[in-house]
Amino acid sequence: MTPRLDFLTARPIAHRGLHNEGQGIIENSASAFAAAMAHGYAIECDLQITRDGEAVVFHDESLERLTGAHGLVKDLTAAEMAQLTLRGGNDRVQSLAALLTQVNGKVPLVIELKSHWDGDERLAARALKVLEGYHGAYCLMSFDPDVLATLRRLSPATPRGLVAERAFDPYYSWLPPARQQELRSFSHLARSRPDFVSFYFEELPFAPVTALRAAGLPVISWTIRSPAEARQALRHCDQITFEGFLA
Repeated sequence: MTPRLDFLTARPIAHRGLHNEGQGIIENSASAFAAAMAHGYAIECDLQITRDGEAVVFHDESLERLTGAHGLVKDLTAAEMAQLTLRGGNDRVQSLAALLTQVNGKVPLVIELKSHWDGDERLAARALKVLEGYHGAYCLMSFDPDVLATLRRLSPATPRGLVAERAFDPYYSWLPPARQQELRSFSHLARSRPDFVSFYFEELPFAPVTALRAAGLPVISWTIRSPAEARQALRHCDQITFEGFLA
């Protein structure tokens, strides 16, 4: 593992922040990030692109589950997203810039770029632009190998990671068969060239991931929801991404 990625495995990674819906602390919110920082955990979070090209901290493509509103993130402006309150809490949707101001280098950020699998490079480009000059530890990652290839082209020095599973979930069924196959075989590695892998823990060990780890790439896992799952995962990876308990 290269020294620039030591931060990735130093501490457990709070999935979408240290959220607790029962306490009104909603995923990917300022409150969840504050709770993670209070415990010294690294923060995993998600970015979506708005209609006007801003990177906002939000997991889903659609608004319903997290806000109760209707529509898609990509159809709203950043200003419109900032007016939405996260359902079950008091936090509003943050921009990436606001998140960076909040965290201010106190803990590492593990930032997932959500993809529409359509070749749109705006989110990668905007995230890199906002991160210019940020002095805290961070890395970017995506399920989409094309996003990693874009990051590699635009900013080779920015640590980039592949989020993956064995890709037999129905979610992938709408992708062309050739794309599904490359996700299952990791045949995209020549162009995606990840610096680390974040893999679904229940599907470890997996030969391509084992080979990359043996070659020195750190492997983190998702999403761990109990100490027992943590023990299972850590037999095959270097750090966990967790929620629902204190790791």
